[in-house]
Amino acid sequence: MENFINNAPFIVVLLCLIVGFVFLVKGADLFVEGSSSVAKRFKVPSLIIGLTIVAMGTSLPETAVSVAASIAHNNTLAVSNVTGSNIFNLMVVIGVCALMIPVVVDGASLKRDFPFSMICAILLLVMGTIGMILGRVDGIILLGCFAGYIFYLIRHTLKQNRQSSDEEVDEIPLISMPKAVIFILIGAVGIAVGGDVVVDSASRIAIDLGMSQTLVGLTIVSIGTSLPELVTSIVAARKNEVDMALGNAVGSCIFNILMVLGIASAISPIAFIQENIIDIIVLVVFSLIVWIMAWTKREIKRGEGIIMLLMYAAYTDRSNNHGQTAYPQQHRCWYHGSCSPR
Repeated sequence: MENFINNAPFIVVLLCLIVGFVFLVKGADLFVEGSSSVAKRFKVPSLIIGLTIVAMGTSLPETAVSVAASIAHNNTLAVSNVTGSNIFNLMVVIGVCALMIPVVVDGASLKRDFPFSMICAILLLVMGTIGMILGRVDGIILLGCFAGYIFYLIRHTLKQNRQSSDEEVDEIPLISMPKAVIFILIGAVGIAVGGDVVVDSASRIAIDLGMSQTLVGLTIVSIGTSLPELVTSIVAARKNEVDMALGNAVGSCIFNILMVLGIASAISPIAFIQENIIDIIVLVVFSLIVWIMAWTKREIKRGEGIIMLLMYAAYTDRSNNHGQTAYPQQHRCWYHGSCSPR
């Protein structure tokens, strides 16, 4: 596929990018549906399913793209994809939901999820600036934090909401076991193929347009891989399930850093560049601003949602102006593999 994309006309590469996104989104959807059905058959509470399978399932596109980029030594794409996805989830997903209905923020999100999301970003920043690389040990640490976070959520929430979790189990659609297994297999293949196609197509686009891979990862790839979070949160907001919408966006930010980059860096060390550091700082600042917005009135209203969307637009414009001339030759040789950073 890489050779085909390298030699294909530009319009064909754009089509491949779109097809890759479709494979990613539909693959993640099938994987989550199949896994949830299997879990229900084994009487796993839907609360645990939501906190683990579904939450991680919406981050599978980011996982596929970042792991594929790490293996291919498109290391900047791996980091910028996660950073861009988190900024998109925070500013666009929550901002769009706030345009539809005020996003009420509960105490647990204010005291636990928002601060922990910022801690994860700061931890990534510290790890990346030390030696300008995210190594295998760093990846293991991130995965350990991810496992601890999931364990804490499951233990705490089951203790507080045991009755409600039992009621929610019946809401999960149950499909036959053979069909569920097929969904899981097809979903996994779709995610793997889609991730590979997206990475190759995005790298080719970066070369043809003279863009840095950081910019491509922060915009095209991150938006495409964040579609599951956006769709899920919009549907939740339309059903007045604002807790789910907010939790999905903030939770995905945590999972993207701890799980996605944890897996990718454990497989192959990920190089950092100055652009990554700047964008992670922007992520921390944006997180702090949204946290303050939520803390003042315990909700994010339409006006604040508009401000968040405008801030995201200004950020992408800044990234575009900076990324057009940022290290084009360096990214070109990364793509061809002749001088891949280790």
